[in-house]
Amino acid sequence: MLRDLGNPLTCFRYLAVGVALFLLGFSLAIFAAPVSVADDRGVTVAFDKPPQRVVSLLPSITESVCALGKCSALVGVDRFSNWPKSIQGLPKLGGMGDINIERIVQLKPDVVLLEKSSPVIARLNGLGIKTFALDIKSMGDEERALQKLDLVLGTSESTRVWNQIQQEIMRASKQLPTREKNISVYFEVNPAPFAAGSISFIGEILSRLDLVNIIPKSLGPFPKINPEFVVQAKPEVILLTESTIADIQKRPGWSSIPAVSKNQICVFTGNQNDVLVRPGPRMGEAALIISQCVQEKMSSSR
Repeated sequence: MLRDLGNPLTCFRYLAVGVALFLLGFSLAIFAAPVSVADDRGVTVAFDKPPQRVVSLLPSITESVCALGKCSALVGVDRFSNWPKSIQGLPKLGGMGDINIERIVQLKPDVVLLEKSSPVIARLNGLGIKTFALDIKSMGDEERALQKLDLVLGTSESTRVWNQIQQEIMRASKQLPTREKNISVYFEVNPAPFAAGSISFIGEILSRLDLVNIIPKSLGPFPKINPEFVVQAKPEVILLTESTIADIQKRPGWSSIPAVSKNQICVFTGNQNDVLVRPGPRMGEAALIISQCVQEKMSSSR
C-alpha cells in the first residue's frame, strides 16, 4: 500500500477519486437543499427536500411530472390521468368535484399537485398536507409549470421537455402544405358548445400551424359560444371529438358551413382528444394530430 502511494500515477488516481467523491457529495447536498417555490396562487411553498411521495390531481400535471422523469414519485392520481401507461395502476382519487380526501390522507403525500381553482386546497392544507397549485391555459403557462415542477421535484429536465414540444410543433407546421395554410378552422372542446379561443394553448397551436382560428382573442381562452356564431364565421375545417359529430348535424344552419357541406370535419377519438385538450408535454403530439387531419381533409376535397 505504502509503495503504491509512492507511485506518482497511483497518487494521482487516489487524488482523482477523492475529488470525484467530494464533488458527488457536494452535488447531492445541493440536490437535497431546501427550496421555496411560489405556485400559481402566489403562495410560496417550502420543501426541505424533493418530495418522494406525490399526488397529482390533474392529467396535464401528471403527464408533466412523468415527462420530467418523476413518474416513480407518484402515489396517486385523479380519475382522468391515464398517461403514460405506467401510472394506470395507481390509486384513482376522484375528479374535480369528488376528490377522495380521506384516501389522499392515507397515502401520506409530501405534496399534492393540483389546479389553482381546486376546491380541496383549503381542506388539504387544514389537514397539514402541502399543496402546490398550477394554472395552465396557454403554452407559456405550461413552460412556466415545467420550470416550477423542476424546482419542486428536484429535476432539471424542463428545458429538454419544452424544446421537444417546440420541435414537434415545428415539424407539424412543416408537414402541412402551403396550400393548407391560412384556412379558417373551428375547434370545439365540448358540445355545450365550448370552443378553443385564440389565446388558449389549442389556439396557439393552431396559430403555429398557420391556421386561422374563427374564435377571436376577445372571447377568452375557452368561451361558450352561440352555434350561430360558427354559421356566420363559415370555417373551412371543424375539429371535434367523435362524441360530438352526431350533435352538430342537428344544429340549425350548420349544413351550410363549408366544413360541414364538404365533409371537412376532423373527428378525434377519445385517446386523441386526451392529447389535444391537455396543456402538457404532449402538445407537440397534438400539433401533429391536427396537422395530419387538416391535410387529409383538405386533400380529399380537391
